[in-house]
Amino acid sequence: MKMKWGALLLGAASGLASAQSSVTLYGIIDSGISYYDHATASGGSVVGMPTLTGETPSRWGLKGTEDLGGGYKAFFVLENGFQPGTGALNYGGRLFGRQANVGVSSDYGSLTLGRQMNMTMYAISNADVIGPSIHSLNNFDSYLPNARSDNAVGYMGKFHGVTLGATYSFGRDAAGPAGPAATNCGGQVPGNFIACRQYTALLAYDSASFGVAASYDVMRGGAGASAPLNNSAYTDTHNVVDGYVVLGPTKIGVGWIRNNVAAATHLQTDIFFAGATYFVTPNLSFDAQGVRYLQRGSAGKNDASSTLLVARANYLLSKRVTVYTSVGYMFNSALAANPVAAGGTVGAGLDQLGVMVGLQHRF
Repeated sequence: MKMKWGALLLGAASGLASAQSSVTLYGIIDSGISYYDHATASGGSVVGMPTLTGETPSRWGLKGTEDLGGGYKAFFVLENGFQPGTGALNYGGRLFGRQANVGVSSDYGSLTLGRQMNMTMYAISNADVIGPSIHSLNNFDSYLPNARSDNAVGYMGKFHGVTLGATYSFGRDAAGPAGPAATNCGGQVPGNFIACRQYTALLAYDSASFGVAASYDVMRGGAGASAPLNNSAYTDTHNVVDGYVVLGPTKIGVGWIRNNVAAATHLQTDIFFAGATYFVTPNLSFDAQGVRYLQRGSAGKNDASSTLLVARANYLLSKRVTVYTSVGYMFNSALAANPVAAGGTVGAGLDQLGVMVGLQHRF
């Protein structure tokens, strides 16, 4: 009997010794100087440091994995978002506002619990060549660069190029109220099962030369949440269909994003985008994108429309340091007031020019 228990203990100890674990500290610090005109009805301009994003939002995080054996791994992600100009926390003042989750992965996919990126963000990421930059399609819909869910259960599996994903949130946004990244809809309310629920789904295919994706995203409101979703009967639905193709040093991405808000008043918006990235050398690349935005109210009429043109140049000083410049121009219709810069302002019906020169360090 003693020999049997000794063998079992020896086997367990040897299994623990062979388990592989790791913890990684990583991040991006991105800032610079920006300019945009027509920030007020009288045409005033603004020069300074951006408050929300540069080429990408600044963040730092910790991620770790633990080998459980049999092809299974446990993992966690803690990711913070902050403003380099002031050191302030983004995402409603949360310490880990970008991600805070734990999960298990295997060849069958991953199961994730906690605050996490949902399927709308994954659907857009490959086709949108500009990404969450200061001049981007995200300026038309502030939810898009903040497509994350609190209190969520998520699944994602990749099988021979096909990606299947879904999330279900019991209370989509527990922080707030403080803008698009914190809408004060924590949910999990006794007696109201649907308050602040959210579910998203993704179907995508990626190969070495092209890819396509489609996603579906429904958010419910709740009492006391930020308008217009201040009632659990109200919904906000996003649909994304997009794709990309890689032709040598060039990547071309196109897509369509529809948003329907069914609240006290109905609002429908459509975003159409097409863009390209071209690598002149491994260190030098150029991006360009055109975006068309249409907004329709309860009467079904075109209430406001805008067109955004963006051009960007990137140069890698090293593997981790990039200098860049971005130029955007926003054409607004008479009723539109969409700013060219993330977090910016513009007078109604005024066109707007935006320029930024920035420095990004990744670690």
